Amino acid sequence: MVWEVSGVMPELAEWSSFFVVVGSAAGALIGLQFVVMTLLAERPPVDAAASAAFATPTIVHFGAAMLLSAVMLAPWHGIAPAAVLLGLVGLVGVAYATLVARRMRVQTAYRPQLEDWLLHALLPLAAYATLLAVAFAASSHTGGALFAVGAVALLLLFIGIHNAWDAVTYHLFAKGRNEPDAERRAME
Repeated sequence: MVWEVSGVMPELAEWSSFFVVVGSAAGALIGLQFVVMTLLAERPPVDAAASAAFATPTIVHFGAAMLLSAVMLAPWHGIAPAAVLLGLVGLVGVAYATLVARRMRVQTAYRPQLEDWLLHALLPLAAYATLLAVAFAASSHTGGALFAVGAVALLLLFIGIHNAWDAVTYHLFAKGRNEPDAERRAME
């Protein structure tokens, strides 16, 4: 899918297939995450604070990857409007990643390990901070900015995949083993 509209930035046209794939994957994974959460809803209730720290950010990161793909697929006539939107996504993302880190620290259902801090807090913060930096560098370094946005979209997609998998395996294996046998049999 290459843009053929007159006046559209040719640099963006070269990225269209990449962002179609990333955006489609993010959208499909959002849907799959809702299916998984629906299936897990039959299990005993989960601590709301832990859900806000570990489950909701996964959907946010998938949504951000999809939004970035949509922004990059729009037929911009210059980089400035896209840069403004990327900066806004970056700014909101930095604030959200900071909030998630705080939520991880105060929730009591699970003690986060180094991997959790890395994939739920630090890498998302770095991804969103990169978008914020891209907003300022896009007009003078368009090619590099496009690679950075592509890397951020892919990173957010991979973070979401890891975190979704981590949550599902936690609920199926770790949480399932900790339930008393009577409760487990009653649920079967």
